Amino acid sequence: MSLLELENIHTYYGHIHALKGISLTVDEGEIVTLIGGNGAGKSTTLRTISGLVRARHGSVKLSGHEITKMPPHQIVMSGVGHVPEGRGIFPRLTVQENLEMGAYTINNPAEVKRRMEEVFTLFPRLKERIYQKGGTLSGGEQQMLATARGLMLKPKILLMDEPSMGLAPVLVDAIFDIIKKLNAEGSTILLVEQNALMALKVAARAYVLETGRIVLSGTAKEVAANPDVKKAYLGG
Repeated sequence: MSLLELENIHTYYGHIHALKGISLTVDEGEIVTLIGGNGAGKSTTLRTISGLVRARHGSVKLSGHEITKMPPHQIVMSGVGHVPEGRGIFPRLTVQENLEMGAYTINNPAEVKRRMEEVFTLFPRLKERIYQKGGTLSGGEQQMLATARGLMLKPKILLMDEPSMGLAPVLVDAIFDIIKKLNAEGSTILLVEQNALMALKVAARAYVLETGRIVLSGTAKEVAANPDVKKAYLGG
């Protein structure tokens, strides 16, 4: 049984049919990536999983349990962490306060502190800036903070939406190193990323979306070797 399973998902924005029968799986311990052009439905897929937009038809299951109609806060508590496109940190709150917001369902202050120390081992730069306001961090540091906040509830699966967007190349490499490290330590990740070359290097499997439909899937190596993918996404 897959950790995450989407079956025949149809999602709309008003009258716009954004997802047209999406089916995919993510197994425990995998990195799976969704690649595709702007407007393909990648972010909408993540937002549908986390309940920020509602699927009109179809099923989303986490560990075999239906979460399709749950409100977003219950989906988070069920084990879905979401690092949104554009980072979505709280710019007027400190690093510490942002991380505390990520642990808002935990009523034990000692446990919150313990988890904060755990994410600081992954992101030591954040510990150095613990009392600095989020809005004053660099773009790479804000992405680290958004990811760390998503990890505070120890999710079963982490949804990552465009983690390298707007970052300098050296920071892109750093973010993907963090993604690989998270996975090596047991995190399951569903990754949406415009940088298809980098995404396919770290992922085990991949799905290619076009206008709300999956048009290709397979191992990351198989997808990277596809001539159409090379031409459209890899500069080949």
